[in-house]
Amino acid sequence: MSKLSQFSRSLAIVKKDMLVFYLKGPVVLMGLLFPFFLFGAFLIGRDLSHAYLFVALLAMTVFFTSTAVGPAIIPWEARSKTFERLISSPVSITTVLFGDMQASFYFGLIITSFISLTAIFLGISLNLLIFIPVVILALLTFSAMTILMSSYPPTDIPADVMMLTSLVKFTLLFISGIFVPLEKLPEYARVISYFSPLTYLVDALRYSVSLHGYFPLSLDLILLSVFALGFFFSGVAVHKKVLEKRFT
Repeated sequence: MSKLSQFSRSLAIVKKDMLVFYLKGPVVLMGLLFPFFLFGAFLIGRDLSHAYLFVALLAMTVFFTSTAVGPAIIPWEARSKTFERLISSPVSITTVLFGDMQASFYFGLIITSFISLTAIFLGISLNLLIFIPVVILALLTFSAMTILMSSYPPTDIPADVMMLTSLVKFTLLFISGIFVPLEKLPEYARVISYFSPLTYLVDALRYSVSLHGYFPLSLDLILLSVFALGFFFSGVAVHKKVLEKRFT
């Protein structure tokens, strides 16, 4: 079967995911409401520049929106028995997961575009030549991360997966330079932050609003690309390994 044929099938999976999962309660809560509540708590009592606040809001929005849909798709479908029917059709497991990844990407892209356009309208100055590729690459990275997040444990209980992914996401959130700049973190925390893809999104976004970054912009982009590829292909490998356990 040709790659073009598989891609067209992945788009059908994207359409299905959009119709079924975008308005699920956990997706709306974690993808839409939570970033704004968290940003509101971060904003209170702080005298920060508009550019700094924009970086914080957008980083949280990109991160939470693009990781809200993907982790729960497979468990939901395994519970409703649609996943078993899907993989028995003429479509590879890689294509199914690529479709799920795209659904996460488009959800994040829609919300992030709305926030970005509102910020531009309110007077935030953005270097779009940096901003657009950084945001797209970050959305792809975190969407790919959801493929790995949903791979284990091989359960049909969405709450089990959501609990584990929430633990991972909150850990990354507080070590990635959103609330405390990397240069002000203790040395041990800074070393840990190097293993978080969110760190490189925050750093790259600072360049787009003319703030100083901790790493070279080229390094941010390279590492986001490495994380994206690593998350997707490792996620596919784990899904293939535990596939039979989902039906026992």
